[in-house]
Amino acid sequence: MSTIIDSGRVAEHNAQLRAGLDADYEALGGMLARRGVDIERMTALAQTFAVALPSWGVGTGGTRFARFPGRGEPRNVFEKLDDCAAIHQLTRATPGVSLHFPWDKTTDPAALRQQAEHHGLYFDAVNSNTFQDQAGQEHSYKYGSLTANNAATRAQAVAHNIECIALGKALGSRALTVWVGDGANFPGQHNLRGALERYLDSMREIYAALPADWLVFIEHKLFEPAFYATTIADWGTSFACAQTLGDKARCLVDLGHHAPNTNIEMIVARLAQFGKLGGFHFNDSKYGDDDLDSGSINPFQLFLVFNELADAAEREGAAFKPAYMLDQSHNVTDPIESLMSSAVEVQRAFVQSQLVDRAALRQHQEANDALASAQALKHAYRTDVSAILAMARLRAGGAVDPVACYRASGYRTQVAEARPAKAGVSGSGIV
Repeated sequence: MSTIIDSGRVAEHNAQLRAGLDADYEALGGMLARRGVDIERMTALAQTFAVALPSWGVGTGGTRFARFPGRGEPRNVFEKLDDCAAIHQLTRATPGVSLHFPWDKTTDPAALRQQAEHHGLYFDAVNSNTFQDQAGQEHSYKYGSLTANNAATRAQAVAHNIECIALGKALGSRALTVWVGDGANFPGQHNLRGALERYLDSMREIYAALPADWLVFIEHKLFEPAFYATTIADWGTSFACAQTLGDKARCLVDLGHHAPNTNIEMIVARLAQFGKLGGFHFNDSKYGDDDLDSGSINPFQLFLVFNELADAAEREGAAFKPAYMLDQSHNVTDPIESLMSSAVEVQRAFVQSQLVDRAALRQHQEANDALASAQALKHAYRTDVSAILAMARLRAGGAVDPVACYRASGYRTQVAEARPAKAGVSGSGIV
């Protein structure tokens, strides 16, 4: 595996922080031992955690009003991989990269796959795009894609998804994520039942093109750009469609794609119970689909989601393997720093969920002791596992403090010199 950031700088950074980390780790280990928890087992578990990076996330995002590009943004998918490699080198928790087509389409997938392997990366689920019109596209998606009234438009959208499967297969991916912005902005604009029927007809063609070892993830979203009635607006519709399509169809949960105060952890529990939980797009939200950094607004909710995942893993065993990915928009921060920070926060919630005393929790629940049940979760959540995460990174060759190490490395300045800005070229693809 090649290194993007000089390994000597990383070693120097770690040496400066090692004594403090050892002291914190020893103190945390003693505290956990009094609770009957082996810190070494927790550290080993932390090292098993992985969350994929979104290729579009290493570029600056935007708003409906403007986009303010950052220095040294990647101008193509190969440069995106370099940034992803830097993130994984320092966090050791982000070995997967999720591509978005046609933003990341390449005429040489073999070379792209070779570069990923050179960096110690692999390709996670690939994402299709029928929510934007592309250059040279014959039929517009203004009034829908997979649900469009026009049969030729639907056929074009289906063909694009099938092309994504072929590209993903060449890159070693084994899943396709389908999100559509299809829906209505006015009552009566379309027949609500008819739109879903057309969606299912289109998805059946895509499903039939899946290789035997592939999955398709159905992503729902409450609103935007269809503000009156989004065709795949909630987990119930997503679940019904996945059930209709077959075993290879699963539901994807984006933490921002819900109404405020929605009990997302209960949705996770329901989908896991019925074998349809495909994976996650992690981010955070204050009002709607804000795509804020993971754990920046409601870290307790993130922990509660992982608590349900831990329960499902205990019940289902090794067969339970949902896909994890970050999906954020970085408007005022360095995208690399935000993605590193978010990866750490998601990993933190995972480790904290492993600290829940599930035997005691079950006893409290069976005794109808509501307060003790809640405190059992809070006891794990309030535990600062930062030393475990840092030690896991250190032992895997990463950085004790990824953001500090990244800033000291000068990587952003280096790529800014190597990647002069070009008008109209965006690393994100979104805006």
